Amino acid sequence: MTVLNERLRDIDLISLNIKANGYRLARLLAETLPPATHDGPQDIQPGSKLCTQEDIASDWSRYWSSELKLPVVFHRKLWEYTYLLQALHASGNIAPGRVGLGFGCGLEPIASYLASREVKATITDLPPEHQRVAGWASSNEYVETLEKAHVADLVDREQFIRMVSHRHVDMNAIPDDLSGFDFCWSVCALEHLGSIQQGLDFIEASLRTLRPGGTAVHTTEFNINPEGPTIDNWMTVLFQRKHIEGLVQKLESQGHTVAPLDFSAGSQPMDQFIDIPPWNDDLLGPVMGQLDMRRNANHLKLSVDGFVVTCFAITITKGGG
Repeated sequence: MTVLNERLRDIDLISLNIKANGYRLARLLAETLPPATHDGPQDIQPGSKLCTQEDIASDWSRYWSSELKLPVVFHRKLWEYTYLLQALHASGNIAPGRVGLGFGCGLEPIASYLASREVKATITDLPPEHQRVAGWASSNEYVETLEKAHVADLVDREQFIRMVSHRHVDMNAIPDDLSGFDFCWSVCALEHLGSIQQGLDFIEASLRTLRPGGTAVHTTEFNINPEGPTIDNWMTVLFQRKHIEGLVQKLESQGHTVAPLDFSAGSQPMDQFIDIPPWNDDLLGPVMGQLDMRRNANHLKLSVDGFVVTCFAITITKGGG
C-alpha cells in the first residue's frame, strides 16, 4: 500500500500541471491572434461540424464575439454561440421581423442579442417542478423568469421585454402550439434529455416548430471516437458520428436539407489539448483558485468519464419551402 500511495499521491498535481499549461497556451494563442481582416458579418455557411481552433480564430467567429461583447477565448462555449449566430446570419434570420424559438436557453446571451437586432424570440426552459431542474438551478444554468434572461450589456430592458417572451417547455414533449417560427435553436441542451435516441428525436421534432424553409441550429456534446462505447441513457449522453449520420439520412429522406457534415476534429494546438479533471468544484478547486487557473480555464476538448468530448453543431433547413 505504501508503494501504491507513492505512485498515486501526485496524480492530481500532474493533472494540474497539464491543465495549467493547456490554459496558458489557450490564453497566449488568443492574445497573439493577428488583426481580423473583416470587420463585419460574412456570408459563410459553416456546415455541420465540430468545434475547432481554426473556427474561433476566424474572422466570422471573432465578429460575433465582438457583437456579444465577449473576449475571444479558446473555449467551446464561445464557439457554440458564434457558430449559432453565423448559421442564423447565413440563413437570413438576423433581421428585423424574424421570429425564433430557443430551447433550454438558461442564461445564454442569444435572446438579448437577437432582441437588439429587432428579432423576436420565445425562450424556453423546463417547468420549475421538473426533476431535472434542481441541478441546472444550482449551477445557474436555469432561468425561471424572463427577467433573469436579460443581458443589459446587449439590449435595454424595454426592448428586451418587447421582443422576447418566456415559457416552460419539456424538450421531450414540445407543445403543438409552438409552430410557424423562422428558426429554432438549442445550445448544449439536447444531450440532457435522457438518452441518445431522445436527443435525436428532439432534433427531428424541433423542425415541426418551423415554417417551411425555416432553420434549426443545435449544438451538443460529441464523443470524437467514432468506434466503441459511448455514454447513453444517462444525465448527459455523448453522440457519435454514426448517430449524426443516421439522423441526417432520416431527415434528408423527409425532404429536409442538412448543412454538409464535417467531422474533422482539427489539428492545431488547442484541438489537441484534452482538458481533464479535477474541475473547479473538486477538492483541488481551492488550489486552482490560488493558482489563478479558474479564470483561464479554456478548452475545446475535455475528458468525460475517459471519453474525448467536444461540441458538435448541426444546421437544418426544413423542407417544403
